[in-house]
Amino acid sequence: MSKTLKAGLVQQAAWPDKARSLNESEAGIRELAERGAELVLLQELHATHYFCQGEDAALFDLAEPLDGPTATRLAELARELDIVLVGSIFERRAAGLYHNTAVVMDRARGRVGHYRKMHIPDDPGFYEKFYFTPGDADAEQGFEPIDTSVGRLGLLVCWDQWYPEAARLMALAGAELLLYPTAIGWHPPDDLPEKGRQKDAWTIVQRAHGVANGLPVLVANRVGFEADHSGVNEGIHFWGGSFICGPQGEMLAHAGDEAENLLVELDMSRSEDVRRMWPYLRDRRIDAYGELTRRYRDR
Repeated sequence: MSKTLKAGLVQQAAWPDKARSLNESEAGIRELAERGAELVLLQELHATHYFCQGEDAALFDLAEPLDGPTATRLAELARELDIVLVGSIFERRAAGLYHNTAVVMDRARGRVGHYRKMHIPDDPGFYEKFYFTPGDADAEQGFEPIDTSVGRLGLLVCWDQWYPEAARLMALAGAELLLYPTAIGWHPPDDLPEKGRQKDAWTIVQRAHGVANGLPVLVANRVGFEADHSGVNEGIHFWGGSFICGPQGEMLAHAGDEAENLLVELDMSRSEDVRRMWPYLRDRRIDAYGELTRRYRDR
């Protein structure tokens, strides 16, 4: 029997002003809810500018606890609109301990789970190791799906999207969808061919996670140019390109490089059909993969 899910995402610009950024998020959430969305995904760090372009200890003041003002506002929206809402916060867990955290609000139930970004980059313009501690790799957190009224959500955040191991572990734990809140873009000096290669690779690798695991994928990225307030770098042009694809990687909705809301009706029964045709989980050689836990296979 077919089971459908109306799933949407908000692709937006964001600013240092939390009120302005959250108002933009809320407008997108409400528009999607009016169109019948049952699940809405927001992009990574949607409540602020992408502050990781430089290292500034004063910016830790942007962080909030799991039950802080941003999460509270998202929970109120999920309750009012009767939706499952996936948002993003710069989490203050304790003094000196901060995470990049996705939070899941389920209708009137409030927060039913959270996921702390596991892979943390440290590259020019993306100095995230200065700000974020990786999530704990245990049974309670780690690569564990979150149960909601619309299904089991496999949440992964931005840099996590390049790692097939993360998507696989979510699938093996019973995730029914893969969701990637994201903040990625180009540095202005990159030439056009390089920009094309980067964006194509980003799109392809996430579609491939859907194919390899027989699951739909939702990816929400930000848009617009954001200057580096530290003055070290030339800023980042966030390329948008948010998308929703099915369990064979088929593109169901694809955003451009401006603010945009996407909504699709997913046939959730297709994962079962696809996995019967392409039984990757059945044919995995789990007896032969032990060395995947090594950093590198030195000869």
